[in-house]
Amino acid sequence: MIKLTPRAQASAKWGYLSPVLAVFLTLIAATVLFWGLGKDPQLALYTFFISPIENWYGITELLVVAIPILLCAYGLALCYRASIWNIGAEGQLLLGAVVATTMALQFVDSDSFWAMPLVLLAGMVGGMLCSGISAFLNLRLNCNETLVTIMMNYIALNTLLWAVYGPLKDPSGYNFPESALFGDSSLLPILFEGTRLHFGLLLVILALVIVWVFMSKTFLGFQIKVLGLDKPAARMAGFKEKKLAAMVFLVSGALAGLAGAVIVTGSTGQLIPAISPGYGYSAIIVAFLGRLHPVGITLAGLLIALIFMGGEMSQMVLQLPRAITGILQGLILFFLLSCDVLIRYRIVFTVKLPGFTAAAKH
Repeated sequence: MIKLTPRAQASAKWGYLSPVLAVFLTLIAATVLFWGLGKDPQLALYTFFISPIENWYGITELLVVAIPILLCAYGLALCYRASIWNIGAEGQLLLGAVVATTMALQFVDSDSFWAMPLVLLAGMVGGMLCSGISAFLNLRLNCNETLVTIMMNYIALNTLLWAVYGPLKDPSGYNFPESALFGDSSLLPILFEGTRLHFGLLLVILALVIVWVFMSKTFLGFQIKVLGLDKPAARMAGFKEKKLAAMVFLVSGALAGLAGAVIVTGSTGQLIPAISPGYGYSAIIVAFLGRLHPVGITLAGLLIALIFMGGEMSQMVLQLPRAITGILQGLILFFLLSCDVLIRYRIVFTVKLPGFTAAAKH
């Protein structure tokens, strides 16, 4: 018989090393996977992890992909610190993109200075609307936050599809499901000529600093940590549990909505059905892989962005299926959770013989 018994004290060192071990184990599993698919593992690993960033343009593309993932992940980290299991970053991103597009289309022929700030603000409002509905259902009607945030993803996705096939569809777009191209005043400035890297990178850096300072230096950040670690203790200390929960819901939604606005104003320049290949879902992996710390999240976000790029490169060069991207992300999460279990629990093998019981611990 196999049992898991709690360790007396979890190793703090392995708490930080387990994400590194999870990535290493993922690379081993990927090698076996590529070999099983009939591909040269060395070539496949090079194509997946090195080839996309072997030049300056590739590095800037990595940052472009990482921007929306990181914005979503910073917000999710706040929720998870408070033990609020928000799985709705994808929906918040999509709804943010829809609302941002609605605002951007009001400035197609305008050169107003306020166009871009208003479009970004509209995206944040869209994300907050999506997360606010989830917060209301959870905090007022006592619905499970995991279920309501997941279901909001589907509502947001269908809202996006309704918008690009309906009211936001470009009347001059030859019947394609897409909005009109945004005016220049609504587009994020390009940081380096000859690349697609845009002003969204500076927004990510700003979000990184604000979240880091908020969580480590403010009393509200301290209250969120206490709420996540021990809700009864937070109540006894007089912390407003529902207000704190509503706040992290709304902040997370605002950052995810901002990510959606950044995509349509920086990467695509219009609203299309496929604005996100699952950035909001990947942000969940990024948040946990980064140990809910802004710096760790940043490094994890770059890795997941590289996997997205490597998946596209492997499709073109190795003719591998698109699903390989999701498989590698799933492997990282699987190995991370497995490592975390072994950090917190000890495996006990119990052998029962007639009149005798022996136990071996590992």
